[in-house]
Amino acid sequence: MSLQSTVADRRFAVDRQGLIRRLREVLPTPALLVEEEDMRPYDCDGLTAYRQLPLIVALPEDEAQVQAILAICHELRAPVVARGAATGLSGGAMPHPDGVLVSLAKLKKILRVDPVSRTAVVEPGVRNLAVSEAAAPHGLYYAPDPSSQIACTIGGNVAENSGGVHCLKYGLTVHNVMRVRGLTIEGEVVEFGNAALDAPGYDLLALVNGSEGLLAMITEVTVRLTPKPELAQVVIASFADVGKAGDAVASIIATGIIPAGLEMMDRKAIHAVEPYVNAGYDMDAEGILLCESDGTPEEVAEEIGRMVAVLENSGASGIRVSQNESERLRFWAGRKAAFPAVGRMTPDYLCMDGTIPRKRLAEMLQAIAGLSAKYGLRCANVFHAGDGNLHPLIMYDANQPGELDRAAAFGAEILELSVRFGGTITGEHGVGIEKIMLMAEQFTEAEIAAFHRLKAAFDEHGLLNPGKGVPTLARCREYTQARGGIAPAAPRY
Repeated sequence: MSLQSTVADRRFAVDRQGLIRRLREVLPTPALLVEEEDMRPYDCDGLTAYRQLPLIVALPEDEAQVQAILAICHELRAPVVARGAATGLSGGAMPHPDGVLVSLAKLKKILRVDPVSRTAVVEPGVRNLAVSEAAAPHGLYYAPDPSSQIACTIGGNVAENSGGVHCLKYGLTVHNVMRVRGLTIEGEVVEFGNAALDAPGYDLLALVNGSEGLLAMITEVTVRLTPKPELAQVVIASFADVGKAGDAVASIIATGIIPAGLEMMDRKAIHAVEPYVNAGYDMDAEGILLCESDGTPEEVAEEIGRMVAVLENSGASGIRVSQNESERLRFWAGRKAAFPAVGRMTPDYLCMDGTIPRKRLAEMLQAIAGLSAKYGLRCANVFHAGDGNLHPLIMYDANQPGELDRAAAFGAEILELSVRFGGTITGEHGVGIEKIMLMAEQFTEAEIAAFHRLKAAFDEHGLLNPGKGVPTLARCREYTQARGGIAPAAPRY
């Protein structure tokens, strides 16, 4: 079963020329791309292994234009896919062949920053890092910091419920968003959450976070801002045994320490990153941990001392503490550059994303090593270790017959193990097309049917991002039969 085929599993009878005529009534000519050469840059997101040209690309400049596009598409029963900066890694923004791709890149205004309430109101096309830059004069910043924060947008962060290296202490996107304004497929304005601490009616804010464009198109977001800490320091611990590094993560949390960041990289990732960034990593280590503490100088000193003690007792072969802000940023620069650094080592790679209990990190690393040998493909491991979020980078060459299929099968086994270990098939990248059939690995058919009922409550005709996030029941049954008739397991949380 092709991943790409799930997007076009349901075809729509759309009159392309009629749709173009209607859209030209509400959009200026440059805002509507209809020629193949103009649409080609929009045929995928960060999951570049799978591509699909849309029917049309629309480039609205404000909410009113988005509203008009949606109303027309609803009337003509044309699918709609929202796109931000396209840094997503699960194919969530891959176009539908019968639909309109709506790029929200031009909705990039920071509408206001309120230092008193510690909030910022932004349009969906605002870059993640730009929010922190705008808040910096007030001693504030936006805490979620995906590795792609220099490019990824707030709208996409909400759609995928993005995390980052500091999500252990400060939370994912869902914990830092107070209000989302959007439009239904009919073009009706809807608001989730509130700028106040509570909101009347059903609490649907968490529902729209991570909804992958299936329920509404985001046009405005109110985010929570966090005061900059007085001081932050990073401990880098080297380990001669990557399993011990994994066990050290569980030990730190078990001690009651919640670091600002707790990241892990294995030998392959270290050897990719160090020549690329010169972050100062130990090239002889089998694995390293980056553990950050922030707060007042007194709090940091006390927490650093406790973390160092745990790391020594866990078998660390070397420990270094950043001595100034530039060194701290250099240590983190290596971790944040892991994805492009691995990209220099291989023609292609798949960046997987699953979550497991911290106590099973060492076990998972051993399993991944076995799978690497089984499929004959290299794999570099980068983890948001503090919350058990895995990012194995499976290296392959798409020009070699069969390697993409082997890489996909390798990744699927990692995610199946994640569920078996008591975790989930995604931590922050979303389901998209990449993991859509693995939803049947984690959830029962009855639960997936409930997801479809929820989708229908917002989008009766299934026009928003069809073929993503949740498989059809027919696809679930096909998947089950392909696996020997084994029914999807009950969810393991």
